[in-house]
Amino acid sequence: MSSLTIFYAILFYLATVVLVGGVAFKIYVYSRTPSPLRIPTMPAPMTQSGMVARMAREVVLFQSLFKSNKWIWIFGWMFHFGLLLVLLRHLRYFTQPVWSWVVLIQPFGRYAAFAMLAGLLGLWARRFLVDRVRYISTPSDHLMLALLVAIGASGSAMSFLVHTDIISLKAFMLGLMTFDWQPLPADPLLLIHLALVALLMIIFPVSKLLHAPGVFFSPTRNQIDDSREARHVAPWAAQLDK
Repeated sequence: MSSLTIFYAILFYLATVVLVGGVAFKIYVYSRTPSPLRIPTMPAPMTQSGMVARMAREVVLFQSLFKSNKWIWIFGWMFHFGLLLVLLRHLRYFTQPVWSWVVLIQPFGRYAAFAMLAGLLGLWARRFLVDRVRYISTPSDHLMLALLVAIGASGSAMSFLVHTDIISLKAFMLGLMTFDWQPLPADPLLLIHLALVALLMIIFPVSKLLHAPGVFFSPTRNQIDDSREARHVAPWAAQLDK
């Protein structure tokens, strides 16, 4: 077995542990963070089912972003929807036999990469062209966008320009899941793509991309407007009342 295969196998095991462990820890921290005040963004739902519907609209349709800025909403939705299809398309490398619905979306996921890249470039251009956004943008914001663009561009290049041995690649991925390592193709573009993906997995738990799970813990979104029906007392305040 080549040293290249060993290196990438260990790299992806490490990246997976960091990603899963880091995100799980962040979710634990979010769940333990107190929210003693009722601060839902108005107009807010007054029932639990209304809150769930509002959260669904926020996650799927980016409702608040649509109301605030249509251009950012277009680029953001293009990126996220394209990314979703691309990720679902990649399930073919981790399943055997491949699920029928994964086979069905293969052509859509292939071209969705262009929508993902267009959305990313639009969001990146915003950080240069909009004064107030440029002022608050940090180097990490640009580096994160550059990383995502590089991942999308290298993946699209392998789909349309420089093809790799996807059969050997799938054998490598399945081998990682069963701890039966298989040789990894030594194509330079594939190695760059996989290294960038592993880097993204490692830095994800400490990056702004954590808004993905964090939106579910946002008190402005996950609270209902029942402050008139129920008195909410923080734990520390309840102790003072005794």
